[in-house]
Amino acid sequence: MPSTTRRNRRRDTPPPRTGSTASEVLRGFLDYLRSSIAAKVDGAPEPQARTAAVPSGTNLLGLLHHLTLVERSMFLGDDVTDWQATFRAAPTDSVADVVARYRDAVERANDVLDGCTDLGAPVPRPRPDRPAPSIRWALTHMIEETGRHAGHADILRELIDSTTGR
Repeated sequence: MPSTTRRNRRRDTPPPRTGSTASEVLRGFLDYLRSSIAAKVDGAPEPQARTAAVPSGTNLLGLLHHLTLVERSMFLGDDVTDWQATFRAAPTDSVADVVARYRDAVERANDVLDGCTDLGAPVPRPRPDRPAPSIRWALTHMIEETGRHAGHADILRELIDSTTGR
């Protein structure tokens, strides 16, 4: 197992200080987790970033690719038919490609959320054939989903090159 060196430690950041409304708190924590996982994947070495470190096949690049598609499905209305396949980035995708696509999906999702003032209202998305969850539910789900995979990414990145912290 690689030893942790001072060079591989990132400064850890505390949870965000947000506004006082429920929306500001939820969005603040979601953005905190989003930036944490993007930073964890950004700069990860190839091919280790896509190499499975556990028997399930989970890898750092696949986690971020999956979260990109979750963001796009939840807030932009993209249809995903095989969620298991979303845990694998294309062989031609670089770490920078996947990170850029994730950041773009987050930016586009935030554009949608900026227009949402009622947490009880459904997520506005272009899929009238499926009922949309409330903004509150979507934000809470995305905090859970992103936090869970950010924790996985923390462990995977440390196994790759001993990088720790956010």
